Amino acid sequence: MDTEIQALALERFRLIRPFLEDGVPLAEVARQASVTDRTLRRWVQRYQRDGLEGLVRKLRVDKHTSSVLPTPLRQLAEGLALETPRRSIKTIHRMVCEVAQKLGERSPSYSTIYQLISGMDPAMQMLAHEGSKIYSETYDLLYRREATSPNELWQADHTLLDIWVLDECDLPVRPWLSVIIDDYSRAIAGFSLALQAPSAIQTALALRQGIWRKTEPTWPICGIPQMLYTDHGSDFTSQHIEQVCADLKIQMKFSIAGKPRGRGRIERFFETINQRLLCTLPGYSPAGCADQKPVLTLPELDEALQVFILEQYHHESHSATGVAPLERWQEHGFLPQLPESLEKLDLLLLTVAKSRRVQQDGIRFQSLRYIDPLLAAYVGESVTVRYDPRDMAEIRVFYHNRFLCRAVCQELAGETVSLKDIIRARRQRKRDLHQMIDQRRCLVDQWFKIPGAENVSASTVRPERVTQPEPTSNTRLKRYATD
Repeated sequence: MDTEIQALALERFRLIRPFLEDGVPLAEVARQASVTDRTLRRWVQRYQRDGLEGLVRKLRVDKHTSSVLPTPLRQLAEGLALETPRRSIKTIHRMVCEVAQKLGERSPSYSTIYQLISGMDPAMQMLAHEGSKIYSETYDLLYRREATSPNELWQADHTLLDIWVLDECDLPVRPWLSVIIDDYSRAIAGFSLALQAPSAIQTALALRQGIWRKTEPTWPICGIPQMLYTDHGSDFTSQHIEQVCADLKIQMKFSIAGKPRGRGRIERFFETINQRLLCTLPGYSPAGCADQKPVLTLPELDEALQVFILEQYHHESHSATGVAPLERWQEHGFLPQLPESLEKLDLLLLTVAKSRRVQQDGIRFQSLRYIDPLLAAYVGESVTVRYDPRDMAEIRVFYHNRFLCRAVCQELAGETVSLKDIIRARRQRKRDLHQMIDQRRCLVDQWFKIPGAENVSASTVRPERVTQPEPTSNTRLKRYATD
């Protein structure tokens, strides 16, 4: 008996000694030793029969031998295990045994087939049964893009927040959040809240806040990034954003379509917003929960989000970098590159370029007329119009890429009217005209029997025709002398 086996026998004897020598109940011994009663009873029986040798664990005779399955049967079992839909091991064992009998081979045991299939590569099984997409999400080797300095790489994305707020008409609505995050420091360069779905103008607003200097001294993140990393959303692939990036010398980089893992850092920030901020605010309604009554307005949510970013998120150690985002952004005395002026930045970000021809009465654009005295010398010429969709009171006119003037709409001068307000008014006017047309046509149908318009409401009954009275029998007729 070698040393390890002897030590094992002595340890088991020590556990059952209180029962053998001191008369301690076996249940009490089992409770103190954390061993089942059945196991202790078996050890006692072996000790009483064979002494210390009975307490030694017996080795299996076939421990170091294995059942070798012939290669054709092994490959057949693996092929059956990889077929879709998935078969049970019992079915595979039965099918392999049938083939083994036809080949004149000894039928393998169920445990042999079980061990063979259990030992197969799980990646191969997932690829065969779940498909390439699930396999890629689990087993594909990832390339982690790592920025080496601040403003080297910014990520941009949108999310629909799990909170209800009140709009201008006190109606509940879920807002959209657009975020610009610095990849190196994980600091937030800019964000924008809106009640409408993501658009190029929302992306431009977030970029404007991210690039230009903030009025808050505790928010120094700014500058023009070297690269902007986004998904394939229509707002990011729009000509407006492409032109902005080209003018600011920003390289556009898109993630692989259908694989959002490359944007994990900004997705992680969205999760942080849900877990740390939104869950503490009234109106928070995550997926699967009943909708809560909204209390906050969009400006109030914007203020709460800014306070959370500037006072908490930027100053807490990040789980990935181990450094607070604001500290990491400032650690090397980084000096950001800024545009020449805010006006030039606004001209790029917040305006959309369109081509128009100057007419004798000015420039016709969006069903409005814009006029400026300088346009008198350019009648008939093609010019480029830049405008802010949120403010249609004036447009900026360029001729051969040279700023010409600011043309003003006299009807809107002195007030700010958004393009959406104009479109809404035009649609309302069209609806009113359609309603008037329908009323007039209905009136015609009531007075004249037009096919398909026989059903007339009781409130509008066609009036009876006025008839002349019949002449009486005593009516005298005038006679002439020539009759």
